[in-house]
Amino acid sequence: MKKFIIFLIITIIVVCSVGYIYIINKSNSRIANQENQLFEEYYQKKVYGAEVATIINKAMDNNDRNYIELDDKNEYIENNTNSIKINIKMIDNDTIYPMEKFAGGGIQNFVEYYNMIQFECVDIQYHPETKKVKSLLFEQITI
Repeated sequence: MKKFIIFLIITIIVVCSVGYIYIINKSNSRIANQENQLFEEYYQKKVYGAEVATIINKAMDNNDRNYIELDDKNEYIENNTNSIKINIKMIDNDTIYPMEKFAGGGIQNFVEYYNMIQFECVDIQYHPETKKVKSLLFEQITI
């Protein structure tokens, strides 16, 4: 009888542990999907500079909320879980700039100069561990 009770308790603990792990994984997946929707909606879409500025602000806000550290160039240090990088390729000089370059000069200046310029999100990458958006690449398509 005593062995049966011990077996029953161990079985209950194992079932509860498996259920808990399943619920946590499902919750993390749902959170990742919600956060990804904020950025995935721009993939392969044409947007104006003002909207790119909004996306940069969302990414920087996300990095700040997740305590992503800055390096000596004042750029966010990529991690393996929840950092987001936005890169912008300019066609006039064929150079890719990180979002921090525009934010450092004032995002308002970016909006002022590129408000009516169109960009397209041509690449999206995900963190392998969490499946959250890792980076977006916007390419200038009008001058």
